[in-house]
Amino acid sequence: MGQQNSRTDFEWVYTEEPHASRRKVILEKYPQIKKLFGYDPNFKWVVTAMVLTQFFMLFVVKDRSWPVILLVAYCFGGVINHSLMLAIHEISHNLAFGHARPMHNRLFGFFANLPIGLPISISFKKYHLEHHRYQGDDEKDTDIPTYLEAKLFCTTFGKFCWVCLQPFFYAFRPLVTYPKPPSSMEFVNLLIQLIFDAAVVYFFGPHVLGYLIIGSVLAMGLHPVAGHFISEHYMFKKGYETYSYYGPLNWITFNVGYHNEHHDFPAVPGSRLPEVKRIAPEFYDNLPQHHSWSAVLYDFIMDPDVGPYARIKRKAKGLRT
Repeated sequence: MGQQNSRTDFEWVYTEEPHASRRKVILEKYPQIKKLFGYDPNFKWVVTAMVLTQFFMLFVVKDRSWPVILLVAYCFGGVINHSLMLAIHEISHNLAFGHARPMHNRLFGFFANLPIGLPISISFKKYHLEHHRYQGDDEKDTDIPTYLEAKLFCTTFGKFCWVCLQPFFYAFRPLVTYPKPPSSMEFVNLLIQLIFDAAVVYFFGPHVLGYLIIGSVLAMGLHPVAGHFISEHYMFKKGYETYSYYGPLNWITFNVGYHNEHHDFPAVPGSRLPEVKRIAPEFYDNLPQHHSWSAVLYDFIMDPDVGPYARIKRKAKGLRT
């Protein structure tokens, strides 16, 4: 089963999450960062191009064998779908059309969701915004693994399995740890997605829908672009709970690697996050950071000091006002 992890519990702290206080200090020193707030007008065209690329791929893989479909799904389609998931992340912050047009953002989220094959746009937003507001909260931050996950997947082989199964934990963990009643917009998201999926099966066949959904799942597991799930908040250095990644995969993931910058300024679109770091380098250059998501996955699996327990947690009552 491999080497046992050295950690037997999460890292409990009694301080507030660091981003609100750092945001205040940075804005006092560099008020010009406020000019970066808003939305990127080019974002919608980039996302549209990715969606249309996947539509085109439906014709390409229509008559291919399953081995070819799986290979293309892992190496190409899954990467695009993962990028679309991170586009939905941007949309959850209303960074597609701005806060003044929430319905435009929601509708565009449905469109970006189509090639992913599974309805995630609305559900993701209702949990993700609380991840920002209650980072590390014992109840409300569903990004943190459960005790059951941490206990079951505490060996080298166990962590390997956990990484492969990440998409399932991300999908079902909130339903167990912090269930919320579905909203009407979630049913709309589901209906639109089911109609699209049915159309793909009708016109192209079930194996083509498999290309979309399997690609989405594979690219959330043991895949280089999925390294950001672990790199963002798993404690690779004691006392630090958010880490940025400054490698080349930011080019296809809307700069989600600039994660300290994103949590400090969630109103800044991904395309402008490097500018935040450029303006205020002294706040970020000396923080622990990653330069390879593949290395993050390797270290997470192989290092006995890192695993599902390597997360900073706070008692829920400590964050309530």
